[in-house]
Amino acid sequence: MKKISVLVFLFLEMFACFHTTFAQLQSYKKGLASFDKGYYDLAVNEFLKVKEIDNTEKANLNYKIAESYRLSNRWIDALPYYKDAIDDGIYDQDAVFHYAYALKTNEQYDLALQQFQKYVSLKTENKVYNEWANREINTLQIIDALKANNADYVFRDLKEVNTKGSDFGPIIFNNQLVFSSSRKDKIYSNGLPFLGIYAARVSSDLTSIGEVTVFSTNIFDSERNEGSPTISPDGKVMIFARGNSGKRKDLSPDVDLYISRNVPGSGWTEPVLVSASDSVSWDGCPAFSRDGKTLYFASNRAGGSGGMDIYRVNMDASGRFGNPANMGRAINTPGDEMFPYVSEDGKLYFASDGHPGLGKLDLFVATRKSGKIAIENMGLPFNSSRDDFGFSIDPNGNMFFSSNRLGGVGDDDIYFYQAPPKENLANNTDPLKSKSPGENELDNNAEIKLVNYYLAGTVKDNLDKSSISVAKIKIFKMEGGFEELDQELTSNENGEFGPVKLLEDTDYLIIAEKDNYLTKREGFTMYGRSIPQILLKKSITDTTFNTQILLDKIFVGKTFALENIYYDLDKADIRPDAAKELDKLVQILNDNPQISIELGSHTDSRGSNIYNIRLSQRRADSAIEYIIAHGISRERLTAQGYGETELKIEDAKTEEEHQVNRRTEFKVVQIKAAKQVEN
Repeated sequence: MKKISVLVFLFLEMFACFHTTFAQLQSYKKGLASFDKGYYDLAVNEFLKVKEIDNTEKANLNYKIAESYRLSNRWIDALPYYKDAIDDGIYDQDAVFHYAYALKTNEQYDLALQQFQKYVSLKTENKVYNEWANREINTLQIIDALKANNADYVFRDLKEVNTKGSDFGPIIFNNQLVFSSSRKDKIYSNGLPFLGIYAARVSSDLTSIGEVTVFSTNIFDSERNEGSPTISPDGKVMIFARGNSGKRKDLSPDVDLYISRNVPGSGWTEPVLVSASDSVSWDGCPAFSRDGKTLYFASNRAGGSGGMDIYRVNMDASGRFGNPANMGRAINTPGDEMFPYVSEDGKLYFASDGHPGLGKLDLFVATRKSGKIAIENMGLPFNSSRDDFGFSIDPNGNMFFSSNRLGGVGDDDIYFYQAPPKENLANNTDPLKSKSPGENELDNNAEIKLVNYYLAGTVKDNLDKSSISVAKIKIFKMEGGFEELDQELTSNENGEFGPVKLLEDTDYLIIAEKDNYLTKREGFTMYGRSIPQILLKKSITDTTFNTQILLDKIFVGKTFALENIYYDLDKADIRPDAAKELDKLVQILNDNPQISIELGSHTDSRGSNIYNIRLSQRRADSAIEYIIAHGISRERLTAQGYGETELKIEDAKTEEEHQVNRRTEFKVVQIKAAKQVEN
């Protein structure tokens, strides 16, 4: 009887363990499904239920939690999960970039700098993030200078309208504070109610704020996100952003701009889609110019600088729009530029996380100086380490902006500065009279300091790091995907070449060649490397960037490892991430037509010997077929599956150790003379 009781207990314990494991696996799958649909709040709730998971999935679980927090704008919550994902060996190198940005958002500037430098050193193919990381490396060196720009304003949290949700984008219209707020009944995938456009009557000195109501019932849609309204100076036209509802009747799968007209006696008309809006892109944050003839807005449409860019489009008297134009790289960066606002004096205010700032979105002002557009960070107290955006000024000089900084009522809050009464302006008691928002000691006619940029480098042997002389160096400018030869040089006896003059905001390709070495190509970008004006002390500054090119000596039998060639379990299909690495091998073979190779595939020790040999052979064969399909002659290629016969770690136990054994390599099996290659 006692034995039966023990067996029953063990069975129940095993059943409970199985049930728990199964439930956690289901939560993981539900989390992945919600993540893929963009339901990040639901995803993170499911992921956090997973306490035990196979070691092979730990990195991905932590990364998905971090990404869920990031994509729902909860960067601080993402921090520990990015760190754990990176420590666990997450394959996505962009995790380092996001981790660095999360550290910056948490004001851990020194650690953020280290991580951005680490990301740049990885030399990933993500051009946008590489430029952005270079910008952040420059920015993090001037954080103290940005903090020193502290305007003499006191802003107050507008608690009369702010909620625990999101309240942002305030403007004044007809003695009303008009703003966006997440206070609809229906809940969006971020866990907050849908956004709508609301209003509260206010006195001119902001001492009296009335009840918050729906701005217009004709515009209000309970099943869509709506926000960021702008109203033409004559009060006749309103343009705002509206998201889709997920229904078939939707005109677009994303966020678009809509227009409504104010008809006397009837109010605002049923909104219609703005013709300048791109149905396949996110378009939002509209703002009218002071004459009402130009509309500024943010969009992630194709052809931009990366992320959200600011565009402008002309509108005629009948409300017809022209073709939108990107505001250019002086304003737009690889990051997000959003929430434009044009003041009475013609300055363009906007929010950006790509220009030098204290944290996430900072407020900036764009002015023309010496014929060039100059961008200035508005400094404290406008900016913090969190999101600061949605700036506006009313006719009485009162200033507003939005922020999710610490100490607010909820998520995004509205802050305002109450200007002194106009009768006091003659006594110069208003800071606005002596100093415009965002202006520092530089006035609009201040000198723009110039920088001459150069590139110098060394060529070395990758094995012993000895200098390689008489290496041929070709430097190409990259324009629209085309290579334009810019310079041809030869390394000196110390392996040195340059300096070579560089242009700002230009991509370059460096190709180094030397007999008995693999030809090497390396990219170098000037995007994001421009020195901020605030750091320049002289009228003209010369600065030189240094690069090192490591060449690999080739001989028959020389083996090279291919990084990041992954296959799905028990499969030999070429995955997209593996294709990127094989594309690099195709480039190597094109650059080095004298070599023929054997491509070897290795498995780990799990599985039978025969099975692993066959699997690795199939994988090697599929890789060879991919390379042939991309223009390399079959005669130069041999496929060989080694299975588990050449383990690098004999007694591998951890997933990381198994990954070392599970590798793809190519070995040089023939080197032809130059004449043989020509024939």
